[in-house]
Amino acid sequence: MKNTKQKLAIALLATALLPALAWADPAKVIRIGVAQVGTGSCPVVGGSALSNAHIRGLIENEFKKDGIKVEWNFFKGAGPAVNEAFANKLLDFASQGDMPAIVGKAGGLKTRLILATSRYGTIYFGVPSDSPASKLEDLKGKKVALFKGTNTQLLVNKILDQKGLTERDFKLINMDTATTQAAIATKDVDGAWFGSDVFQLVDRGLVKIIYTNKNQPAVLTRQGHILVTEEFEKANPALTQRLVNVVVKTAAEISEPKNRDKTLQEWAKSGTSYAAYKRDLDGSDLKVRSSPLLDDFFVAQYRDAIQDSLKFKFIRKGFEVNDWFEPKYQQQAIKELKLEGYWTELDSKGNPKNR
Repeated sequence: MKNTKQKLAIALLATALLPALAWADPAKVIRIGVAQVGTGSCPVVGGSALSNAHIRGLIENEFKKDGIKVEWNFFKGAGPAVNEAFANKLLDFASQGDMPAIVGKAGGLKTRLILATSRYGTIYFGVPSDSPASKLEDLKGKKVALFKGTNTQLLVNKILDQKGLTERDFKLINMDTATTQAAIATKDVDGAWFGSDVFQLVDRGLVKIIYTNKNQPAVLTRQGHILVTEEFEKANPALTQRLVNVVVKTAAEISEPKNRDKTLQEWAKSGTSYAAYKRDLDGSDLKVRSSPLLDDFFVAQYRDAIQDSLKFKFIRKGFEVNDWFEPKYQQQAIKELKLEGYWTELDSKGNPKNR
């Protein structure tokens, strides 16, 4: 009888502990995907606080004492390749742009968006330096390179739509970043869409820019973020919080004007030059561009991106953005790091919120 009571007590204790065990942090490896590669497929990219955290080994240092390994995966195939890796359960976190993440979520990927990494992202349209073209309309019917499936494609469609154009007005050729650079240098295409890497071609006298979204309304910009799988987040909330803390702390460091040059020098390890990043960010406040806040502005940009993805038939079914976003990790990081008020919260129109 005594043994029976002991067994029952042990069973009850185990049952009581089940909720705690379910929220334990059993992971021994954290797998991070990045929807980009550096020049020559080097595993380094620039453009965000996550980039600096990677270059400095900060996430590895955070988890080293726990014996947790951090694996980085850089995808030449960009957002679509990240989605495939998520689908095959090969990633726990990923840095991605707005449109491919929306396509993945609409397609059934179980992810949570937990942190903003970039906002007001720029885009450029370049043509060979001796081209007679001076505006996008001059390229109608011509060969144009565009990296499809990326947040560049969604933004390009919005830009074209405002000009009364569509993708069908051009002979679009799907090319990744490196292939695009080579193709326009050899004039195998008549024009191409670029990010900050365009300035390296401009400085070599190979390309001239005939369009940029700089100083355009916020709706004509692109955003970036960090995702976590629902499975990993549920099993490892403490690890998720610690990773977010590292990135938010890094975002605060690179937001300081005194650290701007150091930040761009680190990004230049990707193969895109310091000068290119400097020209891309000319007139921009890195503190604004690197804000990790999931504020009303950021939510509104993704809500609009979902609707635009439906409009341009990148997805068949929309979803509620608030069900996808999980701001508690960002909010807790701000609190723990004593960064309340450091970044200005914006309303849905991009104006500072009243405090």
